[in-house]
Amino acid sequence: MTSKERVRITLARNAADRVPVNYEANPGIDRRLKEHFGLTADDDEGLRRALGVDFRSVEAVYRGPRLHQDIPERGIKVDNMGIHCRWIEHESGGYWDYCDFPLKDADEETVANWSMPDADQYDFSEVRRHCQHYREYAVSLLCYGDLINGNGMLRGMEQTLIDLITDNPAGLLLADRRFGFQMEIARRTLEAARGGIDILWLGEDLGLQDRPMISMDIFKKHVRPRYQKLVDLGKAFGARVMIHTCGSSSWAYEDFIEMGIDAVDTLQPEAKDMAPAYLKNTFGGRLAFHGCISTAGAVAFGTPQDVAAYCRQTLAIMMPGGGYCFAPTHALQDNSPTENVVVMYETARKHGIY
Repeated sequence: MTSKERVRITLARNAADRVPVNYEANPGIDRRLKEHFGLTADDDEGLRRALGVDFRSVEAVYRGPRLHQDIPERGIKVDNMGIHCRWIEHESGGYWDYCDFPLKDADEETVANWSMPDADQYDFSEVRRHCQHYREYAVSLLCYGDLINGNGMLRGMEQTLIDLITDNPAGLLLADRRFGFQMEIARRTLEAARGGIDILWLGEDLGLQDRPMISMDIFKKHVRPRYQKLVDLGKAFGARVMIHTCGSSSWAYEDFIEMGIDAVDTLQPEAKDMAPAYLKNTFGGRLAFHGCISTAGAVAFGTPQDVAAYCRQTLAIMMPGGGYCFAPTHALQDNSPTENVVVMYETARKHGIY
């Protein structure tokens, strides 16, 4: 089978020739893996081929002006949505952390006038060619939506949650502006791809480690209606729809099924009601799964033997009947030993065969 065929069959909750494989990693471990395989630092495609990754992605390219400026004297990077980030070092690397939250105290008028990119300033002309280039792979388009996390980057997490509880018009307007922009970009990209995109990939962080982040009432009032539009968009273009949800999020999966979502991503096994056996027994055959390989367990802290045993155990639970894609629960972290990640993917290739 080609990777495209393999993933399509799996997302239809059936068994292919082997379990599809995916990859995401932070810069430090990504660099070390490329060095391990004798690749140059910019050879992303070479690394994916070395690991046997079945997924690729496409996106339109922004050609418009810079809308928000960095703040170099404070070491702050600012993206085109106006999100502020600062670099935080830790013992195994570092990451860009959100800060400042420039719309935290903004009223409705300020949010309405906040500079955001325009879909007319994106170039969609190469989308079809890139889909053709990756025609043997499952091609995905990211359109996260990301109501809570995305709004939180601009208003702060506390204010964002207050917005949802109190129906704050400024916070809800920000969500609608962000969703509208993303949906228009996705629509034009799907049109340009002319059937070449297999997966519309959404995302919303709905859970803490031990409980939901929001109530079901808030989910049904504010989250589900906005995502239903994105799901319907993907389906209109013949794409499967997958949603990324961190933490304890299986409480929303029955709604996902009703909405027409095909697959769920991340699947942090340490979180409440997210263990592989629980997910397979409760939702197997109704949802496909992508993830489950913890980035906070054996891959980061175990031996290569521990990693092999852990991955084999997860495969044994998730593989029967099909519907499982082998992937880390999120980006592989820089504290993961190179040999552990190599063994992780070797185990998937060796023991992920039907």
